[in-house]
Amino acid sequence: MSAQESDPVKLGWMVGSPPPAEKIIRFSDPDYFSFPKLRWTVCHFRQLMPTVGVSRGLGAPVPMERRIDDSIDQVIFTPLGGGRMSWAQSLAVNYTDGIVILHDGVIVYERYFGCLDDIGQHAAMSVTKSLIGLLGEMLVAEGTLDESAKVASIVPELAASAFGDATVRQVLEMTTGLRYSEDYADPDADVWRYGAAGNPLPKPDGYTGPRSYFEYLQTVVKEGEHGTAFGYKTINTDALGWMIARVTGKSVADLLSQRIWSRMGGEQDGYFTVDSIGTPYAGGGFNAGLRDMARIGQLMLDGGMVNGERLVPEAAIARIRAGGDKAAFEKAGYALLKGWSYRGMWWLSHNEHGVFMARGVHGQAIYVDPAARMVIARFASNPVASNAANDPTSLPAYDAVARHLMK
Repeated sequence: MSAQESDPVKLGWMVGSPPPAEKIIRFSDPDYFSFPKLRWTVCHFRQLMPTVGVSRGLGAPVPMERRIDDSIDQVIFTPLGGGRMSWAQSLAVNYTDGIVILHDGVIVYERYFGCLDDIGQHAAMSVTKSLIGLLGEMLVAEGTLDESAKVASIVPELAASAFGDATVRQVLEMTTGLRYSEDYADPDADVWRYGAAGNPLPKPDGYTGPRSYFEYLQTVVKEGEHGTAFGYKTINTDALGWMIARVTGKSVADLLSQRIWSRMGGEQDGYFTVDSIGTPYAGGGFNAGLRDMARIGQLMLDGGMVNGERLVPEAAIARIRAGGDKAAFEKAGYALLKGWSYRGMWWLSHNEHGVFMARGVHGQAIYVDPAARMVIARFASNPVASNAANDPTSLPAYDAVARHLMK
């Protein structure tokens, strides 16, 4: 189904008091996050499962200046693989739910589709990892977290797991050697067992596996050597989240609110989905409004400053933007991301504009182009989880808009 055909508003999911039986979506349904239902679910997680809030604080939001450039819709680019496409056409091709473009901190483009509007919230998926990575880099820069320390010295409960002899830095850069499959197309992949452990619903009769994120992390087995190759595995971020909680005494939800979300002048509270003991899902459970995600991109672009106030140590931003080990990243085999690297749980392009990104499955993104002074924040509900499905019509589109704005 196309974006238009699968529009959750047109399909009428969860409309009515109660909705018709065939239009009801329950968290307990095995297909609650299958296409096309996922196009509704991405905007409504807190209606379906327990969550914990990330407060924006009590102060008034800081308004963002607007100077809309409608000509962006007509920007033409060449998708990876060839052809021609306009920016406007690419939005539907990528099942975009909302997109905001900032130029020098000013909103120059904003569109919403499907389940999302400007007061709604949407799942950030693995863009969450970059927020947790940013918190980790902040603590490293401040000396609260020792990047050379072994994980077991911070969280002794992980000593017997694959994480035990990894360093904080190896976790931050995902160069840990872990036996863990994150192939969403494989129903037997470890990622689904991890999801079962973190599922807050009562476990079925006969279930004997881990019952929380923390319990699952303790079962992870080592495979290969730490520090030799990049391997994108969500459990690294939850291990980092556990270390952050241990050294600060605060959950990642509370720390994100205290250090960033309540201080950046944002418009809406965010929230994390949680497991059965209330642990925030650090690897992909954050939900927020789109303009506030764009504010995160602007924070990164401006070196950790917001409204004249320093929120993030300059060293933490510089460390991320410098990038990671390209040779280690190359071993992961990302055909569409040649020359990229990964550091602090952000993706670095190392292209002529110094572009870096936060990326999440089904098309979530924060794209920062320092040369163009441009930030793009996108929420989407692409039926294919892997970003390889939307990169060919996203990455060149972002670059084309950056060049348009630079003119």
